[in-house]
Amino acid sequence: MASGRAGTEDRHAAMVSRARWVMIGLVFLATVINYLDRQSLSVAAPVIIEQFHLSNVEYSRIIFAFMLAYTATNGISGSIIDRLGTKLGYGVCIAWWSIAAMLHSLARGAVSFGAYRFLLGMGEAGNWPAGVKVVAEWFPPKERALASGIFNSGSAVGAVVAPPLVAWIVLKSGWQSAFMMVGAAGLLWLLIWAFAYHTPANPQGGFAKEPVPLWSLWRSRWVCQFTASKIFSDPAWYFYIFWFPQYLKSARGFDIAAIGKFAWIPFLTAGAGNLLGGASAAAMLNHGIGVTRARKISVMLFAALMTSAIPAVLVPNVFVSIGLISAATLGYSGALANMLAMPADRFPGSTVGSVWGIASMGAGFGGMVFSLVTGWVVDHYSYVPVFIGFGILPLIAAAIVWRLPEPGRSS
Repeated sequence: MASGRAGTEDRHAAMVSRARWVMIGLVFLATVINYLDRQSLSVAAPVIIEQFHLSNVEYSRIIFAFMLAYTATNGISGSIIDRLGTKLGYGVCIAWWSIAAMLHSLARGAVSFGAYRFLLGMGEAGNWPAGVKVVAEWFPPKERALASGIFNSGSAVGAVVAPPLVAWIVLKSGWQSAFMMVGAAGLLWLLIWAFAYHTPANPQGGFAKEPVPLWSLWRSRWVCQFTASKIFSDPAWYFYIFWFPQYLKSARGFDIAAIGKFAWIPFLTAGAGNLLGGASAAAMLNHGIGVTRARKISVMLFAALMTSAIPAVLVPNVFVSIGLISAATLGYSGALANMLAMPADRFPGSTVGSVWGIASMGAGFGGMVFSLVTGWVVDHYSYVPVFIGFGILPLIAAAIVWRLPEPGRSS
């Protein structure tokens, strides 16, 4: 009897082990689509800016509209997903942002682009709170940084695929078709998600019956400090996502075809950074370094790589510049892979979506402010002070992460 029960338990454990990689694979695909939707405007921007005679300041306001919605909605998206459950909550988010992406094809100027961008930001705010919740449900602490790195590498893959794919669609069918096609991809994913996803019978994350109220999380020193770190870490990534194609055009003389050929390179290295970030923490854990300390050391090391943005804008050779920017994006994603795992290390799984949602408000706030600053500085000066700033900001973020309260201390 006991041996039969043990055999059943072993088979169940094996099924859960296989299923968790399927689940994180679905989150990876959703994140790829998320970034295809997000990057479509960036890649098509040189054509759209020229067609509608937009200035860099006007373009920055369109980005601001996205970041404003993204920031505001992050404050509630994690809580909504915690309450609706991962399957329904994630499904609602991707349906919303996919339809919003398709609506971009109707835009006729800065105001309408800003309105549709706002709607896109509202939906996309749910991707990372949902992703970290899937990780908390399916993965033990030792594997969370790796799992987080895998699903977050979808952002890099989406950013890699977007320049050649969107540029090709724009050249063949126009920028409107690009928005329609990438939006439709999200609706196709939604059908797969509806049939495939389920919560495991025994979630890994120590789930409480009810999520912790948002107001109590806002009183947590750990949450507030972690949110502050995102204000300084994520704007650099948003700069590369939203401005890199335009930088190649205006500062380096690339046309839309050349942008399609080369603008994906920094995002390929970002994908590698996600895996390296997870592997670095796992290696330190295997050598007896505690979970919290391993995460913090990894964040510090990868943040230091992001200073390569400073010489990137100063070197005359454009391909050396792209290489240095690629090192910076690798650094960002390596640090983020560990930061994505931190809420699940600290809080019960039923709450990690809310914690990450609050932290993402910090990311969105930083992205909003620095997007407007970027447009103004580029119009009035050049890209040089912008790159210098985005090389320094991640070091401030890493210093804040290093000072996060240790387990057992007041949080």
